Amino acid sequence: MSGLLPEGFHDRLPPAADAATRLESRVLGVARAYGYEQVDPPLAEFADELSARLKAGGLRDAVRFVDPVSQRTLAVRPDLTAQVGRIAATRMAHHPRPVRLSYAGPVMKLSASELDPLRATRQIGAELIGLDTVAAATEVVRVAIEALQAGGVEGIAVDFTLPDLVDCLAGDSLTPAQLETLRERLDAKDAAGVAAIDPRYLPLIEAAGPFDAAIERLRAIDAGKALATRLDGLAEIAASIRGQAALTLDPTERHGFEYQSWLGFSLFAKGVRAEIGRGGTYTILHGNGREETAVGFSLYADPILDAGIGADARRRLFLPFGTPPGIGAGLRAEGWVTVAALEEDDTPEAQLCTHVLRDGAPQQI
Repeated sequence: MSGLLPEGFHDRLPPAADAATRLESRVLGVARAYGYEQVDPPLAEFADELSARLKAGGLRDAVRFVDPVSQRTLAVRPDLTAQVGRIAATRMAHHPRPVRLSYAGPVMKLSASELDPLRATRQIGAELIGLDTVAAATEVVRVAIEALQAGGVEGIAVDFTLPDLVDCLAGDSLTPAQLETLRERLDAKDAAGVAAIDPRYLPLIEAAGPFDAAIERLRAIDAGKALATRLDGLAEIAASIRGQAALTLDPTERHGFEYQSWLGFSLFAKGVRAEIGRGGTYTILHGNGREETAVGFSLYADPILDAGIGADARRRLFLPFGTPPGIGAGLRAEGWVTVAALEEDDTPEAQLCTHVLRDGAPQQI
């Protein structure tokens, strides 16, 4: 057998797999300290149920197949957020709001892109369901940053966006088709395309960059004060994390924020070429047609781990053949990782150990 894997899939070997476990544990530990209790949804569920949970979420990226038991179409989750929404809307519908939930697990996409070639990845996150106020969004952004810091991520940057900005400014002045085209042209920073629809929206392209300068440009554009509440809320969120992360603002960025409402944000880090997380406010659809607001974030473990972040140096203590079990137990209680020789000719080098027990004490090799 060749051992080849399908395109977009990969094995994570030691010590990288250990680093993945540590990262997940530290991120979830921070979320838990803020009151976010963990849920663990299944890898696949009924496709129609999964698709219906998030407004405009859809299942474009989902791998689907027919369940031989129910004969219904199942979908392997391409994202965990919709499943958390389902749990909140059904199994935990009785829970007082807001409900704080965290999660971690594998996700799988139907296809990949040149910029993001992986189809099977790990996602970690937290959702605050039943509220999308400035206070709720502030907490979620703070948890995301602190969780990344706990995982050893440095040089964190947050890029904010306002997904419904254009809708708010346009009102009824544009047809739905014009509005969608304008969103696409602004997202692409296509000045000529924007000007062809309505040149009044050209300043939005320039209102992007370092947070303080960008938000002032937006305030200057907002002559009718249609954005005042949003901008004040955004400024409050930014003030709460100032000094913990570099802050930028791209008010018309919508790629990947199609189902977010008034706030979206992307997370980046020094030494990591790709985006390491994303979050914002959104709407969960209940089965009875009722809508519920929420705010949350998802972190992408793979680019963080691929950058070598959180990869602690191996520290393995070799126990020579015949070492009494009680000694090993005592050393493990002190925090050592022990590797016991199971044969007389076993060696520290063969077991990739960094230390060896000699004369009753660990010694570095």
